[in-house]
Amino acid sequence: MKKQWWLTGGLLGVVLAAAGGAWQAGWLKPVGGPLGNAVAQSASAAADGKESKDGKKPEVPLEFAPREVVQPALARLPGVVEFSGPLVAPQTAMVRAKAGGTLLSLAVAEGSRVQAGQVLGRVDLADLASRVAERGAQLESARATLAQAERAHANNERLAAQQFISSSALDSSRAGLDTARAQLNASQASLDTTRVGLRDASLLAPISGIVAKRHAVPGEKIAAEQTVLTIVDLTTLELAGNVGTHEVSRIAPGMAVDVQVEGVDKPVAGRIARIAPAAEPGTRSIGVTIAMANPQERLRAGQYALARATLADDADRLTLPSSAVGNTSGQDHVWVIEGGLLARRAVTLGRKDPREGRVEVLQGVTPASQVLAARFDNLREGAKALVVANKTAPVASAAASTPLVK
Repeated sequence: MKKQWWLTGGLLGVVLAAAGGAWQAGWLKPVGGPLGNAVAQSASAAADGKESKDGKKPEVPLEFAPREVVQPALARLPGVVEFSGPLVAPQTAMVRAKAGGTLLSLAVAEGSRVQAGQVLGRVDLADLASRVAERGAQLESARATLAQAERAHANNERLAAQQFISSSALDSSRAGLDTARAQLNASQASLDTTRVGLRDASLLAPISGIVAKRHAVPGEKIAAEQTVLTIVDLTTLELAGNVGTHEVSRIAPGMAVDVQVEGVDKPVAGRIARIAPAAEPGTRSIGVTIAMANPQERLRAGQYALARATLADDADRLTLPSSAVGNTSGQDHVWVIEGGLLARRAVTLGRKDPREGRVEVLQGVTPASQVLAARFDNLREGAKALVVANKTAPVASAAASTPLVK
């Protein structure tokens, strides 16, 4: 009897196990009746046990190398005031024709180096020469008129002494003499002026430098005061830029600055020469002029340049690498490890030092905070994180292999 019961129980177990496997595989569906309910319940229990056994794996902590985690450090951040603009040559002279005439020749071309007082060209001054001759003839006429007036006045003085003419006639004679003398002086001045114009009509270099541009060509008819040449002295250049009204109080004339000129590898030393007394109309900026020595004339007027004035810092500030700070929707933030979990903290930034790559943090972290030194993708707040001393692989690979929601 016992043997028959054992066989019956074993057969029932085999049937239930087979039915459970078929249920899990989707071959069988629950049917009505006690046996069908029993098979369904047995298969469901077997499936539930497997799901709990093969469910989600425990979350693997993200591992960071010590170089990937930093702590805020106290440092001094020198302030930087930047402004840009084109280089200009303050020593620029325009060579103008002092008298009208035909431009006969120009002895220099664009790019030619000239010395102060050098003859640059010739202008046909026939008209001016004729005016000089005319002024000379007028001077001789005035001189003859004066001589005649002097003789007449001397004669009138003798007659007045002998009571042959009245005192009023003598006064008229004296007035005529004064008029003749004034006319002579006027003629002399007119002649001198014309001679000066003739002398200055020669095209002479007013300064030493380089011919930047020719505004006329030989054979062209030029008028008085017309520009013929432009000469530039490149030994001293200036950078004219603008500084905001909130920064102008931090700089002063004579302050040293570094000027980075386009096309030049190393910065050029300069100094603040002038600061405008008032802001530009309609703007909140004030003009600042930087003077630079250019003895070898490597720089040229018109090149674009960026000037940086470095201001010393007199206070220790809590700083982080700039790479540790991210920005989302206009809010700066950092990722920190607190209690083995990742957390995103909003921060308030202050002064920045682009050259050292550091930024001041006013709020959001403490000197003991563990901050991720770089910005990584797919980080999730609350995820487990560890700092592993012997880790060599970058955290980016670990973060990429574990899909996390930002």
